[in-house]
Amino acid sequence: MDRYIALELIGPFLFGVGSFSSVGVAIGTLFDLVRRVTERGLPIEIAVQVFLLKLPDFIVLAFPMSVLLATLMGYSRMSADSEIVALRSCGVSIYRLVVPAIALSFCVTGLTFAFNELIVPAANYEATITLQRAMNQERPSFQDRNIIYTEFDRVTQEDGNRVTVMKRLFYAEEFDGDRMKILTILDRSQTGVNQIISAESAIWNPKENSWDFFNGTVYLIAPDGSYRNIVRFEHQELQLPRTPLDLASRGRDYGEMSIAQAKERLEIIRHGGSEKNIQELEVRIQQKYALPFVCVLFGLVGSTLGLGPRRASKATSFGISIIIIFGYYLTAFLANALGQLAILSPFMAAWLPMALGLAIGGFLLVRASR
Repeated sequence: MDRYIALELIGPFLFGVGSFSSVGVAIGTLFDLVRRVTERGLPIEIAVQVFLLKLPDFIVLAFPMSVLLATLMGYSRMSADSEIVALRSCGVSIYRLVVPAIALSFCVTGLTFAFNELIVPAANYEATITLQRAMNQERPSFQDRNIIYTEFDRVTQEDGNRVTVMKRLFYAEEFDGDRMKILTILDRSQTGVNQIISAESAIWNPKENSWDFFNGTVYLIAPDGSYRNIVRFEHQELQLPRTPLDLASRGRDYGEMSIAQAKERLEIIRHGGSEKNIQELEVRIQQKYALPFVCVLFGLVGSTLGLGPRRASKATSFGISIIIIFGYYLTAFLANALGQLAILSPFMAAWLPMALGLAIGGFLLVRASR
């Protein structure tokens, strides 16, 4: 029975992958590439290469939708031909009937996770670089202006309370990929001593694990706010963290990073990025974990709805799939927005739509078993 039901599901699943990914890549990439070829002279061979590189991204998005379509079409066909009635008359429970669909869902979940981690980020990054080079729009691999890094520390006040205070503020007006230019550093790392460092330029010295500042001035600030001392220098070595250089690295976009790369980027921007950027990346990381498990949710909902005693055509199953997909991703979009606004935690923003969907699917399954 399991083999029979699995074979019923595989055909519609492959059809769904082809259909959904074709529609997605046509809307998301193909039309834009055709416009670039006709209006901006993009070589056709480059357009074909970018098209193929973008395809895995849309295939991954098609996997959960295809599971939903496959379970709806497969179980609806069996229900319409009274095969579900025959199996239940032999003592097979509804819960046992959905096991093949859940098993298929978990298999596709693993496949989705593998695609999303090993193939999609590298392919998206290569597509971006290829298109930028062809259009002579290649961006520098670093942030070239306004590099800001703020370092904080926990200190104990006289009353014993521990509070967070700014330890150091690093600002560079320009960066050419090697040298920071027009720098201002506010340093409060030493107790009772505040200093402002202004320099024409600075470079990172990997051998000494420090910064070399050139043509600058050190202003020592007294506790009452007046200048206590002013020291000019041509070259000064300062033991500051390398983090400003890491922050200046532009890095990949979200869709071009695996979970490990996204976590590395998160650790960097925690030191000097805005709270908004930190919150956004935390939500995105949780969504990378949640996306593959949408296959399980859609498998449960699709199989439960397909078991209903009705005669549904393939067109009807496709229409129901579109409605469910739209409802789920609308809920996910709203949860994502609430997560970006810090109304929901990153974990809740990514997993709340999944929890709601599983609750609805479980309710439908229990009702169908009665």
